[in-house]
Amino acid sequence: MSYFLDIVLPIPLERLFTYRISPQEAEFIQKGMRVAVPFGKSKIYTALAYDVHQNAPEAYEAKEIYQVLDEKPLVNPFQFKHWEWIAQYYMCTLGEVVRSALPSAFLLESETLILLNKNKEVNDLELKDDEFLVYEALQHQSALKIAEISGIVDRKNVLPLVSRLVQKGVILQKEELYEQYKPKMVRYVKLSNEFDNEAKLEALLNDLSRAPKQSQVVLALFQIQASSKKPIAITDLEKESGSSKAVIKTLIDKSILEEYHIRKDRVEHNENQVEKNIQLNPLQQEAFESIITTFADNKTALLHGVTSSGKTEVYIKQIEKCLGQKKQALYLLPEIALTSQLISRLRQYFGNKVSVYHSKYSIHERVEVWNNVLNQKEKAQIVIGARSSLFLPFANLGLIVVDEEHESSFKQFDPAPRYHARDAAIVLASYHKANCILGSATPSIESMGNVRKGKYGYASINSRYGNVLLPDINLVDIKEATRKKRMKGHFSETLFKAIEETLEEGEQVILFQNRRGFSPIVECTTCGNVTQCPNCDVSLTYHQHNNQLRCHYCGYHMALQNSCGACGSFTLDKKGFGTEQIQEELKELFPEAKVGRMDLDTTRGKYAYEKIITAFEQQEMDILVGTQMVTKGLDFRNVSLVGIMNADSLLNFPDYRAHERSFQMLTQVAGRAGRTKKRGKVLIQTYNPYHQILQQVTTNEYDKMFNEQLYEREQFKYPPVVRIIKLTLKDKDFNKLNEAAQWFAGSLQNVLKQQVLGPEYPPVARIRRDYLKNIVVKIPRNQSMAQTKNSIKRIEKSFNAISKYKSVRLVYNVDHI
Repeated sequence: MSYFLDIVLPIPLERLFTYRISPQEAEFIQKGMRVAVPFGKSKIYTALAYDVHQNAPEAYEAKEIYQVLDEKPLVNPFQFKHWEWIAQYYMCTLGEVVRSALPSAFLLESETLILLNKNKEVNDLELKDDEFLVYEALQHQSALKIAEISGIVDRKNVLPLVSRLVQKGVILQKEELYEQYKPKMVRYVKLSNEFDNEAKLEALLNDLSRAPKQSQVVLALFQIQASSKKPIAITDLEKESGSSKAVIKTLIDKSILEEYHIRKDRVEHNENQVEKNIQLNPLQQEAFESIITTFADNKTALLHGVTSSGKTEVYIKQIEKCLGQKKQALYLLPEIALTSQLISRLRQYFGNKVSVYHSKYSIHERVEVWNNVLNQKEKAQIVIGARSSLFLPFANLGLIVVDEEHESSFKQFDPAPRYHARDAAIVLASYHKANCILGSATPSIESMGNVRKGKYGYASINSRYGNVLLPDINLVDIKEATRKKRMKGHFSETLFKAIEETLEEGEQVILFQNRRGFSPIVECTTCGNVTQCPNCDVSLTYHQHNNQLRCHYCGYHMALQNSCGACGSFTLDKKGFGTEQIQEELKELFPEAKVGRMDLDTTRGKYAYEKIITAFEQQEMDILVGTQMVTKGLDFRNVSLVGIMNADSLLNFPDYRAHERSFQMLTQVAGRAGRTKKRGKVLIQTYNPYHQILQQVTTNEYDKMFNEQLYEREQFKYPPVVRIIKLTLKDKDFNKLNEAAQWFAGSLQNVLKQQVLGPEYPPVARIRRDYLKNIVVKIPRNQSMAQTKNSIKRIEKSFNAISKYKSVRLVYNVDHI
């Protein structure tokens, strides 16, 4: 009887593929195990086992699998169910979800090895020079990798050369799977069993009296053993005895010491619990009980607490309750920058039960966290992470906390799946029958809309912890100040004096400017030419620290030219300003102050966030300048002034969410001020101080903002009143893209009638040499989302059948933010 296995390949193809397996394999393989399979002409891929059955595929001859890679499933049924929902809802393939969800170390791919064909007589004279170089190298080595051949012939593309040699029969190709993850093995030593009794031990020490260094090592070993029952690492013994590795190696060679290895995780935390009990104040207690009532009704809870109201303590209490039921908890954060502060807080209460998972971790570290969660180890009972931690193999999830739920960073933009972590977390919680809390000082319009409809429960904390006053927020009119020439660089007199006073009192300042680099535009004052990116439709941003012009979309960079590229004039003017320019101005205006910067350029390293945040917490910096990274949930006790350099750049953004986002961002950044006894101060520089959103921020009127924004969305049919799917078409050929977009929009219009907008160019109409065009589909709440998606998919099939549109790429973004 023949057995077959359906597998999910981590590639963007809609369907499952079927392979032949033996009866023994059919008995052993379970859903969620990894198998290596041949796919295409010669590649071997890692795939996930999906279903064992006895139905042979009709369209093709089933190949045999290459090997089974796991002894037990790596992916559990909850994950499969969740991933299938993500693929279906966000209109992508299950393969794309698998590729995004699994740490890359699990997705082994094959490498092509080149071997010499020993059965073929080769005439050296028939080979070209580069072919002979490869042939000669194979006389001395059993196999070569493609990269090694590149090095030998000093050329990047060597595949034509390899195929010529294959045709001549000189070489053979072989695919080999290689494992990317290597467990960390720590070397330990112990005294050999030979010296168990005291007589032999005494004899040994007498023998070693002639070798004082070796004797010192053995005595140090006894000392460590007496003080601690733990295994002794070679590095510890080296430190304790003050000797070298060579001395320890000599003792191992003499069989006096025995060496052994223990597998260790790369991320180990030795902090012990400090505080066991946490006392909630009456407002927090009330919110805590409201959340429990919401959970009893099987609803998601929204915790709406003003900045610094102590929402984290309420989460900690809920996590404590969850751990008491022997369940796992997931704490989602929008930004990696936030994790470093939160980890130390959670470790005070939960000790070593906390694991962290985000993209700054190496592939090895991510594999270890994955395995700890899969095996339900104690060290992974609580997982803190960015959006990707949703994909971890939880089998016993009791609680999901989505902190700062309004944040747009929870939405994945590229590559697929373009999911929203908040919405996906609510679905994941429902599969596990777990509880879910969304928390924010400025909830999104969607979440608050769900509260008003009764879909979510609601809890609020409307005053700061310890009754600290909310900051005093003032608007500074820089239109008037610029006209009267009262600006010092980009600082108004008011902000300059406030910074001066704050520094005199020994307190710290945060300045927010949502643009990195030194200057976004370099313009020639003679001819008006602005240096553009050759690959994208944007001007290059000037970065002063390395005197470069950079594109923030594709990464293209060039040195700043002394003269205009168009007319040759030397009159180049830098317009606009970013965080780098603010930092430079501050150094001139306040030479005594220590100024730090936190943006994408300064936080590239693995521990970069932590270093900047710790330095600012320990008051090694007086002023921190940053982009939106500084606005989120960070807790600095000594900040009494927050300055927003230019609020208008947020408000005047071509997006229906611009006003909601501005309110959220300004309120959040204002919330970093005055988090202890003294009232904080916030100064917002703007050319339009009478703007309704800015007025609402100064008076902290969330409800007013919510009602106005909801009214506007109802008038213009935007979420949450309707649901949105944005389709982006991409192609390098401008005319072909226009034609294809017109065809697609016309077909959508015919099927869906009145709810199609576009095709329209986005504000940046070309990125990485691809022209872009957007079509927006609005789906009323009473219309079936699934049916609409099926209609769009049917149109896509017809579209793909048109040969001249083959090169046009189509990208779906469901619930576009």
